[in-house]
Amino acid sequence: MTLPESRSPRPLWLKAAPALFLILWSAGFAVAKIALRHAEPLTLLALRYALLVAVLLPVFLVLRPPLPRTARAWFHVAMTGFLIQVVYFGLCYVAFKAGVSAGGVAIIVCLQPILVGLIAPRLVGERVGLAGWAGLALGLGGALTVILSRQSVGAENPLGVLAAVGGLFGMTAGTLYEKRFGTGHHPVTSNLIQYAVGAAFTLPLAWLTESTAISWDAEFVWVMTYLVIGNSLVSMTLLLAMIRAGEVARVSSLFYLVPPLSALFAWPLLGEGMPPAGWAGMALAAAGVALAIRPPRRR
Repeated sequence: MTLPESRSPRPLWLKAAPALFLILWSAGFAVAKIALRHAEPLTLLALRYALLVAVLLPVFLVLRPPLPRTARAWFHVAMTGFLIQVVYFGLCYVAFKAGVSAGGVAIIVCLQPILVGLIAPRLVGERVGLAGWAGLALGLGGALTVILSRQSVGAENPLGVLAAVGGLFGMTAGTLYEKRFGTGHHPVTSNLIQYAVGAAFTLPLAWLTESTAISWDAEFVWVMTYLVIGNSLVSMTLLLAMIRAGEVARVSSLFYLVPPLSALFAWPLLGEGMPPAGWAGMALAAAGVALAIRPPRRR
């Protein structure tokens, strides 16, 4: 016998999750660019994931949250971690190192909601309505306006662009995979497994392909602190929670606000200014996201 769905109000933290996630995730682009001044991309990711495992392991031993009960459940958690932590982050960092501009990577990555909107109906049974498609289109237009107003992205390293496209498909696949196969694991458990997977893949890759040299100073310490806590522990927990709690196409539409907000954070952190057209694009992207994530009217 199936119990009727509860229509209890959404908790306050879940209502605040989109705004907090966008702030933490978007700032991570500028912070990562600062971190890449001190280490090569795979070395940076390997260190990031190793630190995350070191932070989460004692928390896990104290809290002793439940582990996945079956081998299949273990595989699903690990696969989501591989697609997002290794494929998405790894290839985006490689694209930056190859010389692709932040604008070029942002334009490619913000195509994710379009891919999710096209694939979600077939893969996870979610239908994107007319308002949702209108919101996706507005969001894409706003993001492109912001990026194109700040810099030219016509001449990019082809291999770097290919890496960014691979990162786009990694995040799209990870989002859809989590929606299709993810279950309500404790956040400490899922994060520990996924970051361990990230470390297991990036450590040997960094060792084989990079010098693994790191320039340690106060700047690198604070950016790594942010990447570990804000951009990994908090933002990834919020992202997985939102995917499980809401429609995946709506959650993905939030990524349209990442390029504009990343440009906003790059202003004070990297000295990259925002022209008037960029502010207009931010408003357009915000309107698109608001339209795409608006809950449907109950009949």
